Amino acid sequence: MSKSSSKPLKITALTVAEMARVLASASGRQITEDEVRSIAEGGGLIHADGTINLLEYTAFLVGELGHGSD
Repeated sequence: MSKSSSKPLKITALTVAEMARVLASASGRQITEDEVRSIAEGGGLIHADGTINLLEYTAFLVGELGHGSD
């Protein structure tokens, strides 16, 4: 195991790169940093330190899906 993969992730403070890797791993599809950044910026989800909360990000996406069903 490499040093970078042994560091535990803090799901309430992921970098854009970490978020993209987590989402890609969970979904089984390619998700780019640009895609994550675009969504996070659009939803005002990027914190002052540049991190994103996975729970807030997911809630935002669910909300967006709900608006599409109107």
